[in-house]
Parts: sequence; C-alpha cells; structure tokens
Amino acid sequence: MSSGYAPVNGLRMYYEEHGDPGPGRPLVLLHGGLLTIDLSFGEILPELAAGRRVIATELQGHGRTADIERDIDVRFLADDVAALLDHLGVGQADVLGFSLGGWTALQLALDHPDRVGRLILVSVSYASDGFYPEISDPAQHATSTRMPTEEDFRQMREAYERLAPDPGHFEAFAAKVSHAAGSVPGWTPAELAGISVATMLVVGDHDFVRLEHAVQMHGLIPGAQLAVLPGATHMGVLRRSDLMVPLAAGFLG
Repeated sequence: MSSGYAPVNGLRMYYEEHGDPGPGRPLVLLHGGLLTIDLSFGEILPELAAGRRVIATELQGHGRTADIERDIDVRFLADDVAALLDHLGVGQADVLGFSLGGWTALQLALDHPDRVGRLILVSVSYASDGFYPEISDPAQHATSTRMPTEEDFRQMREAYERLAPDPGHFEAFAAKVSHAAGSVPGWTPAELAGISVATMLVVGDHDFVRLEHAVQMHGLIPGAQLAVLPGATHMGVLRRSDLMVPLAAGFLG
C-alpha cells in the first residue's frame, strides 16, 4: 500500500493505492459520511485489491483530509474525485461509492461520464423520499434499528480524533455532514435515464433506503442491476464481505 496527498480544489486530499497496478481500469472507493477508508471498506478492500489496482480516498473533511471553508456538496466532491484522477494520471476508473460516497459517485458519472467505466452505488437514494421516515426524523433515531449503533458512532468519533488534522472539531464537522446529507438535491428521472455507464445498485434489506425506492431507481437507470443483501443494515452492507466481494468482482469483471 502507498499513500499520499493530492492538491485538489483547495484540499490536501488523502488517498491510498492498493493492489496490482496492472493494465486494467483501477477501482476507486468512496466512503460514507463521517467515515474513513478503513471504517467503510476495511472488510472488503483486501479482497477487492487482489489482482486489481484500488484507489481509496478520503473526501473533504473526512479522515486525513482537512476540511475547508466550503459546503460539503456532492457536486464539489465529484469534481474533487475527477481532479484526483487527473493528479494520478488515471483517465478512467470503475467507482464504488457508499452512502455519501455513492451520491458522489453518481454525480461523478453524470458530470464526468468519460471518467467512469463501471459504477457500483451502495445504499444510495435518488430523491428526498428515498429513506424510511425514521431516518429523516431525529426523534425516532433512538428507537430505530436501522440507524448506526452507539459502537458505530464511537468508532466514527475515535477515527476522527485519531486521524483528522483538526481532531477537536468532531461535533461541528458531524453537524456539517448531517446538514450536507439533508441538503442533497437529488436527481430527476431524466438525469438517471441519462446515466450511460454500466451500473449496479446494492442495498441492505434493513438499510436507510426504502426497498421500493431502490426498485424505482433500478428501473430508471438504463440496464442497471440491483442486489439486495439479506440481514444487512446501512452500516452492515459493506461488512458482508461474503456477499459484497463476489458481487463487485463479478460485476466489474
């Protein structure tokens, strides 16, 4: 594994490279909100990097990438990823994004379609009504079995305090990410119909995303594939390495 920082749109964007730098397209991994490379992909990255070049990055304000005076907006984040590919000399990559990283990957495929080979969107909605009501209502979070657990939140905080360039600002950063997640404008059916890259959608059967919504999204993206992982919450989807790795490997080829 190698790592570094890329000067990207005012960020010092942290990235890691794993696996085999062979002739095929690399795979870019984009983590979820409040998470890091390891917290999102620690269970599946080693297997995904077997025989493939994998580039994992930490988005604005996450992990080792310091925050800047800029909204966390998926349009900005997608441009950051495109600029990172420029920095690394990568013309086109496959992209796997989870949650906030999945929204970023979707925006990347719309804004920079020539940069994306194949696209895997994990736990992603396309409209504001895509989540179960309990996810959007803070009053229901304490009793929801879909929300991250206390242990999940402890790990997020500890990772931030250990890795972030400004470790004392977790609460302020968490509020910024929460606002960003609630402000994602979504995408129209026409925009989804314009996605030109091969796309796989993955959700857990106990995820944030309503299964009906995932089915709708599947129908709107031309030729999309849909996988529903059994017994998987939002935080649990990428921990199901027994299912995610063969699904991703089979789709990416």
